[in-house]
Amino acid sequence: QVQLVESGGGLVQAGGSLRLSCAASGRTFSSNAMGWFRQAPGKEREFVATISWNGGITHYADSVKGRFTISRDNAKSTVYLQMNSLKPEDTAIYYCAARIDLWTSVNHYQYNYWGQGTQVTVSS
Repeated sequence: QVQLVESGGGLVQAGGSLRLSCAASGRTFSSNAMGWFRQAPGKEREFVATISWNGGITHYADSVKGRFTISRDNAKSTVYLQMNSLKPEDTAIYYCAARIDLWTSVNHYQYNYWGQGTQVTVSS
């Protein structure tokens, strides 16, 4: 089992920045690829970013590429999502997810564990 707890969400003006954190406990964190997904009201959950077990491989949704950065600290069992140049369309609940696999995936159904989510609201 893996428990995931997100933090760092909040209200920010357009153009601002936030850093989300996801602290993992339970199973060995360093053997899990990790991902961030988001869900806006009335929309399906969508992929945001993913990172491999050692941080060597990352992938981003086109909508966030160049603005968001995913990273991880295996010593702290934590994955981060640095979000810069935020836009109102980034408003959503952001979820952290873990795979029982070393390598990345953009598909939500390939993740085994999920956090409870953290709200990000970007005002115009």
